[in-house]
Amino acid sequence: MEKTLFQKICDKELSAQVVYEDADVVAFRDINPQAPTHVLIVPRKPIARIAEADAGDAGLLGRLLLKAAEVARTLGLERGFRLVVNNGPDGGEAVPHLHVHILGGRPMQWPPG
Repeated sequence: MEKTLFQKICDKELSAQVVYEDADVVAFRDINPQAPTHVLIVPRKPIARIAEADAGDAGLLGRLLLKAAEVARTLGLERGFRLVVNNGPDGGEAVPHLHVHILGGRPMQWPPG
């Protein structure tokens, strides 16, 4: 299978504005920000989308969300932030590599889309 754009960023084959990385996840600034702060956090393991994760991925999924909250705090989003996970084309997914959008720096509206 061909590597996704996000896998290439995780593997340092493409550059990105990385704000956090560890053995499990990489967080980097979105190139098309939808809020003053817009960061993507992705697992290094290539899971196409949340609907394709399985029970064996539960620990990684938990770490992904916990790290998203930690990254949001380090970015100064104490007043609040939104986490978004798109799944499939109708869900707004553009890159088939599971990722969580961290959006903040302004009040969020509801409904979101």
